[in-house]
Amino acid sequence: MHPGEKRKFGRTDLEVTAFGFGTAPLGNIFREIDEATSQEMFARAWEAGVRFFDTAPMYGHGLAELRTSHALRWKTRDDFVLASKVGRLLRPARRDTIDFAPWTNAAPFTMHFDYSYDGTMRAFEDSLQRLGLERMDMCFIHDIDVFTRGNEQPEVFEQAMDGAWRALERLRSEKVVKAIGVGVNEWQVCHEALLRHDFDCFLLAGRYTLLEQEALDTFLPLCQQRGAAVVVGGGFNSGILATGAKEGAKYNYAPAPRDIIDKVAKIEAVCAEHGVPLAAAALQFVVAHPAVPSFMAGTRTIEQLDQNLAWFSHPIPADFWADLKKKGLLREDAPVPA
Repeated sequence: MHPGEKRKFGRTDLEVTAFGFGTAPLGNIFREIDEATSQEMFARAWEAGVRFFDTAPMYGHGLAELRTSHALRWKTRDDFVLASKVGRLLRPARRDTIDFAPWTNAAPFTMHFDYSYDGTMRAFEDSLQRLGLERMDMCFIHDIDVFTRGNEQPEVFEQAMDGAWRALERLRSEKVVKAIGVGVNEWQVCHEALLRHDFDCFLLAGRYTLLEQEALDTFLPLCQQRGAAVVVGGGFNSGILATGAKEGAKYNYAPAPRDIIDKVAKIEAVCAEHGVPLAAAALQFVVAHPAVPSFMAGTRTIEQLDQNLAWFSHPIPADFWADLKKKGLLREDAPVPA
């Protein structure tokens, strides 16, 4: 599988590369990434054929959008596909007054949730200013999930399905943006949004991985029926599918429970039999589903990026996937790479 392989993006006229470059780490989450490293990662991804980039106002309080702008400013605009998000407004403020956590040395803006029609329009325009571009190709309503909003989620979801939806639908009808969708951590929220409105796409963090395939029950079939594309991030379930079943491995941002560690150990045993790196299987499995044209990966270092690109290209024999299913480690109805 080649990172630069072009794939049709659902029912839209966009084409994206099978491997996407995610910019969340470039917002300096948890620790700082210097400017030289940031720009070198963009350059390495471009050299590898990657032409799909995702960013958001949330990532480093605007820093990731600014760094994306710097990296792509002089590229021919039609040569790449760019996504950003709405749902937060950024307002300039003195650095010493801003609580940046969990970001480090981020851009000097405070963040404020706003899913109203007017707030969405403002957020969209502000992102274009930070990106220094005349358009973004796709735009996601960001973080209207239980993971982010907790008990407020039902109310927040309704606000977004009214105000943010109306704003994005207008922008799409005016051809200012080609694809509109929802970017969250739970497939159930995506499913409900697609039942409500005519969305083109979704950005799903995890929830369809080697360890989790519940989205095959209802959500992914509905996407196929509607021609909606799903971009999957978090294909390592926040760590364990990259590190393996070792002590302290992370699963969905927390220490992995024993049953998950045991299952990953069994998958690793099959990997060893076939000479397949666990992480390569995790990456390539995701994009085998016909509704998933691209995997979006964020990395902190050039070495991590190079490793992800190598895993994405690693040959995997068909017998490997057959063995996972035979041993009950992968759902029988899960599409696998040809």
